[in-house]
Amino acid sequence: MRGLFNFILFSSIYVGCIAIVMIWQTNALLHIEQINYTYYAFVFCATMCSYNFHWYLTPADYSTSERILWGARHKTLQLSLVAISGIGALYGFWLLREHWLPMGGAAVLTFLYSAPKLPQRIFVWLRKIAVGKTIFLTSVWIYVTTVLPLLIEQQPYSHNVLWFALHRFFLVYALCILFDYRDLESDKKEGIRSLITWLSTRNLKKLYIASLAFSAIFALALYPIDNWLLTGILLAPVVITALITRYALKDRSDHFYYFVVDGMVMLSSLLHFILTIPGLL
Repeated sequence: MRGLFNFILFSSIYVGCIAIVMIWQTNALLHIEQINYTYYAFVFCATMCSYNFHWYLTPADYSTSERILWGARHKTLQLSLVAISGIGALYGFWLLREHWLPMGGAAVLTFLYSAPKLPQRIFVWLRKIAVGKTIFLTSVWIYVTTVLPLLIEQQPYSHNVLWFALHRFFLVYALCILFDYRDLESDKKEGIRSLITWLSTRNLKKLYIASLAFSAIFALALYPIDNWLLTGILLAPVVITALITRYALKDRSDHFYYFVVDGMVMLSSLLHFILTIPGLL
């Protein structure tokens, strides 16, 4: 069972499912009636491809991380997943080709996040200026799970779209700060710069608290779109993340981070989905 759990977690199947659940919540919360289900398959495949590519490029030299060591033992599997999911993503892109421009933007942002790990000189140079890599990652998640579904279905802009996107952005950004703080030493050894290596501990703490606070504020701003129950669901991961912060700073377990901390990204989406099951309430 542990081997199966590690496979689902470290092969990025879990994170692919997180993306799918988040897209579902976007469609449900913003009342998108005409849903393009091809987009779900495309995002799952693209997420699997990009994450396995990222971890395939991550060296195990400077780390005792169980995930990185698992990847070092399963390089062939990771490369196979990159190839298979990449083919699926390309096919999905072809089916959605009329939206090539907004989808291309997501591809560029995704590549910029992993590019500093490539050995070519131009990409090695990016390590020195990639201070915003966390912003790139956060932006991709929000763009793909919140903005793109609306663009594909040609939904009109509303303030609720903006509040929802900002709520998610600041929550994901706060979670990314936790990850970057945990990986501080390995990033320094690899020569990869980020806000974590640039900001002082005091300023980083302020940025983290501000991100959670803004996420909560924008969740409250969404109250008119539904009811207080849904607002509570949106606030749940913000509150839980704040409560587990001290523990997260001490426990650097990959299972805790990639299952629990990553899981905070989709917690409100999962609760929202459960509450829509007929007869549950």
